[in-house]
Amino acid sequence: MPKTAASTVGLSTYEKIKHDIIFGILEPGSKLKLDPLKARYSTSISTLRETLSRLASEGFVDAEEQRGFFVTPVSKDDLLEIANLRVLLECHALRQSIETGDADWEANLVASHHKLHLMEKRMASGDTSEKETWKRYDWQFHLALIQACNSKNLLSLHSTLFNKYLRYQLLVLTHRGEVAVEEHKQMLQMALDRNAKGAADLLKTHIENGLKHTLDAMKI
Repeated sequence: MPKTAASTVGLSTYEKIKHDIIFGILEPGSKLKLDPLKARYSTSISTLRETLSRLASEGFVDAEEQRGFFVTPVSKDDLLEIANLRVLLECHALRQSIETGDADWEANLVASHHKLHLMEKRMASGDTSEKETWKRYDWQFHLALIQACNSKNLLSLHSTLFNKYLRYQLLVLTHRGEVAVEEHKQMLQMALDRNAKGAADLLKTHIENGLKHTLDAMKI
């Protein structure tokens, strides 16, 4: 197999398994047996080992000597740490982004909020058939807020943290309702008004409110 094709297969397998861990299809704490995974994801054992090792380095998989690979379990302490780190990184990135963002950044921010808001209205009406789309739009809006921070390393770290945080939220998959909708609207307006402190303070509150909601729903 050409190297480029092997790389493509490896990336595809990585994205699929990571998705299934984040969305709870592969349950927290479950053992990742290579032969069933090989059949499920139509890939080789060597690709699986490389993929699981990569996911272990990112914290989505536990690699235990002599025992194999397991989906990283969930815990209250882990969620609290992830949320606190997200506050530190995302609020800093938001302040930087507001200071340096241009007209294209503003346009992307408005467009991403519009998509999220439409999906939030559907969720509020009781239509929960597009939960995965809702969370994807939520991610896109939060990314749009910090996109202009001009730090690839920060954006990469934030992406990993956001996905870890998202995994906990998706175990609950309930919408916080109008409070969260209003927080998103206010963050958008403060960003457009270039109110870096106000936007960062509200983002911190938004993350902390989401954390409390998740903890209450999971009872962990």
